[in-house]
Amino acid sequence: MRAEFRLSDLIPSKFVAETVSEDSDTILVTARAASPSGCCPLCGTTSSRVHSRYGRTVSDLPCCGRRVELRVEARRFVCTASHCRQKIFSERFGDSVLPARSRRTARLEYLVHHLGLALGGRPAASFAKRLMLPVSNDTLLRVVRRRARLPIEPLTVVGIDDWAFRRNCRYGTIVCDLERHRIVKLLPDREIDTVAAFLAGHTTIKVLSRDRGGGYGEAGIRSLPGVVQVADRWHLMENASAVFLDAVRKSMHSIRVAIGATIVDSKLLSAAECLQYEGFIRREEANAAIVALHKQGVPIKEIVRRVGHSRGLVRKVIRGLRSEVFRTRESTLDRFLSILDEEWCSGCRNGAELWRRLKTRGFSGSLRVVTEWATRRRRSEQTTGPHLQKVPSARTIARMLTVGRDHLTKAETVTVTTIERDVPMLSSAREIIDDFHSIIRTRTVARLDPWVEAASSSLVASFARGIIKDHDAVHAAVTEPWSNGQTEGHINRLKVVKRQMYGRAKIDLLEARLIGAT
Repeated sequence: MRAEFRLSDLIPSKFVAETVSEDSDTILVTARAASPSGCCPLCGTTSSRVHSRYGRTVSDLPCCGRRVELRVEARRFVCTASHCRQKIFSERFGDSVLPARSRRTARLEYLVHHLGLALGGRPAASFAKRLMLPVSNDTLLRVVRRRARLPIEPLTVVGIDDWAFRRNCRYGTIVCDLERHRIVKLLPDREIDTVAAFLAGHTTIKVLSRDRGGGYGEAGIRSLPGVVQVADRWHLMENASAVFLDAVRKSMHSIRVAIGATIVDSKLLSAAECLQYEGFIRREEANAAIVALHKQGVPIKEIVRRVGHSRGLVRKVIRGLRSEVFRTRESTLDRFLSILDEEWCSGCRNGAELWRRLKTRGFSGSLRVVTEWATRRRRSEQTTGPHLQKVPSARTIARMLTVGRDHLTKAETVTVTTIERDVPMLSSAREIIDDFHSIIRTRTVARLDPWVEAASSSLVASFARGIIKDHDAVHAAVTEPWSNGQTEGHINRLKVVKRQMYGRAKIDLLEARLIGAT
């Protein structure tokens, strides 16, 4: 049995199609309201007394690859209520069908809104053109802004973090509802007063998840004294790893002594290494001057003025973080050093032949890398006195000390064993950091206070002091199920949306797109 098909089924409800005309790219449908009466928008009185008529042309969803326009014959009614100030009113078709003064039907407006949410301005306008939707990029953005609705549900558990309008120049703040997995607000900056004002307007918040920065914690204490603040677990572990790397940098002199690389023979250096070594000598002289002034009690600001270096560099020197001789980088040859040693000891001393043999073993580097290694090895055998032993960078040493022994080469294992034997403070710091990571992973809060006591006398004492200062938030990070990882994910989505907007991503538009898409 064939289903009965009517033209009115293709246009929005509450309309009756009268005539249809079409051309190459447009279908024009003349329609009228199905209801014989209208309702006064001011007093609600129903009236069927028609005063006059006028035409409205609105766009509707495309059909068969062509635009559809509705020419609606709208009526003006006379309000029959004697007490109503609205004597004449235009009939309304409902916001779910055709909103007042709208140039698009509600279902087309819904599609335009979601195109703007998903793609933004120009990309959405280009895609809409292919869909036969007559909208511009400015229209799309206006619709997104106009239909933006902020969440009204009471907040209980929120995550808060900063994000960059422009890195190192201007930052904003994002607030997320961790229970409902959605963004609730973007703040124009990360000032304490701005965040405190927002939190003060939401007294239902019970849990505040944040990073290790002190600004958001202070804002929470100021506005919501009873709120439970939770430090982000990922940041805690990342901070612990960064502190251990700083401890390795401070111990580089002791590491060079342990490995036996305190004497540098310039005859064994390549041209690039000679330039690096000369720079190291100059840095050591500047470091000695800065340390001498610091020991005399000169403030950092005055040291900066006297030596002419930046404040950050002066702080690094005072903390012992600027003592590496060479900027060592990981080489493609590192995995094949044991093979090269075997070939060299077996009598193969030609760089090109060594390179050809390595190629058969999976080496993908260039001939120059192997010939330079052979030249350096040959010079070291010809030198009778002490010579340079290349020390890995601080970051490489930190990696070797923290990964499992099964993942190290034989040479790396020997280096790690030497460091553990001759630099026991660094080995102790590694064990302390491993214990902290274990506390965070296993959520054993009973071990936190003993760990702080043990770490206070180690190379990572500064990190322990930070844990003491933020003890309640760190304690909550171990015991509470909440963390700021979800907020970091929303920040990544915010960055994608911001970069789609090509400079037009003002905060209200960003907020409308991010909140509307959830």
